[in-house]
Amino acid sequence: MKKIVFVVAPQNFRDEEYIEPKEILETAGFQVITASTVVGEIYGKIKIRATSDILVKDINPNDYDAIFFIGGPGASIYFNDGFVHNLVKLFLNANKIVSAICIAPTILANAGILKGKNATVFRDGADNLIKGGANYTANSVEIDGNILTGDGPQSAKEFGETLVKLLS
Repeated sequence: MKKIVFVVAPQNFRDEEYIEPKEILETAGFQVITASTVVGEIYGKIKIRATSDILVKDINPNDYDAIFFIGGPGASIYFNDGFVHNLVKLFLNANKIVSAICIAPTILANAGILKGKNATVFRDGADNLIKGGANYTANSVEIDGNILTGDGPQSAKEFGETLVKLLS
């Protein structure tokens, strides 16, 4: 069974960007592990409560086929996190899927992996992607090699379906 690790802020993540892809992946037979800066209950921006299974610092890329950063205002805690940036590079260098939605593609840009790549992001993050060397497309979902980016909650379903295709 393929495993995907969702990296989620402990609070203020976008509910839809967590729920919809998780449901789609699990229905397709994938195992989803949730990681955050805390273990236990985490809180969405709107209303959901979810459970973080592991700490971000305990993610081992060898244990997963993909990493997925959930957006929402809380995602900013990872924008300049050196450990997370290194983690992103480890996944990419191991030829695994690196994905992010909403404002979270800023994490990928800040990690330096979007240089010369097509990518999308929530409109507020477009300048960050461009500054990071990405070719900002403004598409709802964008694939460039093993990098998958999405523009926000309205694209969560399409994003989840695309992630399933990439992993199949």
